[in-house]
Amino acid sequence: MVENQYSTELILNIPLRDAKKASKSRRADVAIEVIKDFVARFTKSEKENIWIDNKVNEAIWKKGKFKIPSHITVKIIKLQEGTTEVILP
Repeated sequence: MVENQYSTELILNIPLRDAKKASKSRRADVAIEVIKDFVARFTKSEKENIWIDNKVNEAIWKKGKFKIPSHITVKIIKLQEGTTEVILP
């Protein structure tokens, strides 16, 4: 991304338990929404300003649409301009 000064940098383990409760055909899609909800709640930012890296998406979809991981460890960078990035550590 763009080289900016960031205000906070965190490493979190996000449980994807709620996504496993969804129907099998929607688990990967719901997992992305669970990640956005968790990051928005934890960093107090809006869901529209959260940017999820392609590597995180590939980690969710690694075993396919139906078999998502039970949790994922991500690095969260909250930039000063209000954007929050979610990347793999």
